[in-house]
Amino acid sequence: MKKGFLIDMDGVLYKGDHMIEGADEFIRYLNDGDIPYLFLTNNSRPTQRDIALKLEQRLGVEVHEEHIFTSAMATAYFLSQQKVNGSAFVLGEGGLIKSIYDIGYAINERNPDYVVVGESRTLTLEVIEKAIDMIIGGAKLIATNMDPAPKEVGWPKPGTGAVVAMLEEASGKKAFCVGKPSPILMRAARKKLGLTTSQTVMIGDTMETDILGGVSMGFETILMLSGVTHRDALNEYAFAPSRVVDSVADLVGDLEVDAYAGA
Repeated sequence: MKKGFLIDMDGVLYKGDHMIEGADEFIRYLNDGDIPYLFLTNNSRPTQRDIALKLEQRLGVEVHEEHIFTSAMATAYFLSQQKVNGSAFVLGEGGLIKSIYDIGYAINERNPDYVVVGESRTLTLEVIEKAIDMIIGGAKLIATNMDPAPKEVGWPKPGTGAVVAMLEEASGKKAFCVGKPSPILMRAARKKLGLTTSQTVMIGDTMETDILGGVSMGFETILMLSGVTHRDALNEYAFAPSRVVDSVADLVGDLEVDAYAGA
């Protein structure tokens, strides 16, 4: 049975500014074998083209925009299913704003249907106060993701989860999250590939997002130890990945023998 991949990026393909060994070869195998795949990210700030160019520069492998799926795109898809031609007040940047416009939504700073929160480095207290008033006034609060900041000195942003928590506390309303591990993003990505549940494999380095999302959807899951999760931490979770490997390089051999690509 032919299978396809949903692939996290940071911690799987690269770490910081450095490519993880074997990532370039893995992507070449996918391309050469015409194996369906999507790169998934909870970062709503970049556009598809931004990410494709970044991957090309880091991996030295051609990556097409059609292989990118972001939480911004999933959020826009969700909104389009909830209300056609609605409006939103957006706390976010390029990729999220583009995705909102692409579904025919207007950016509304007076009486929006939704307040949408994503990654942003330009938030001000004035913008936060506007968002709080809109939510109290009836706008629904949507989060592209709830990722926490790594809590490291010098980290340039508080993390979307922290911003959303502030809005929830100030407004008394709970946010609906679309990004990993939400089934909204996972299901939309699977459908975009045209795969069934049993044909879909989720590859990631984070138990709380990548693996939890895949397990919740019934996908096969592969945890990479090249990122944030260490093997000795697996016992802390009530769920487990289908497989644990050191890095994406370990999957190249599987593709060579058609363990995943075969019909």
